[in-house]
Amino acid sequence: MSDSFSIRPAAQADGSFLGDMVVEAANWRSGGARARHEILTATEHRRYIAGWMRPADAGFVAIDTEGQPIGAAWYRMLSQDDPGFGFVGTAVPELIIGVQPIWRAHGVGRTLLRRLVAHAGEQGHPRISLSVERDNFARTLYRSEGFVVTDIGDARDTMVHRAS
Repeated sequence: MSDSFSIRPAAQADGSFLGDMVVEAANWRSGGARARHEILTATEHRRYIAGWMRPADAGFVAIDTEGQPIGAAWYRMLSQDDPGFGFVGTAVPELIIGVQPIWRAHGVGRTLLRRLVAHAGEQGHPRISLSVERDNFARTLYRSEGFVVTDIGDARDTMVHRAS
């Protein structure tokens, strides 16, 4: 853990911030900014935050020294009828992660990812999945944390972490 940020469990009141982090995740390319409302009203993104916090949802929020949220990682159980980008099965939680640009490359994403993966294991989930665009620099982070590509898409791949 860093002296400049800490991690706390996500709460129901964090729903709006998780929406901000979906926007950050969708707009990861520098200079490539889709409007917040456009992202949050799109079905493919809305499924990650609609109705937060459902009983099977879990997540963590990184906060700076002033208590301001700077990043989040969470998972949802999605159905085969409404699968996410990284859907691999109804019993496999799908991870979503977003970090404010100014905090990227400071260990925030890695710390959040490790905590969420550990939590998933503690909750009895042997696998956790995610989807990442092929040219997203976060792929390197996911690989270094034990995620492996299980499905190759046109522009994005599904990656899965198996509990050891």
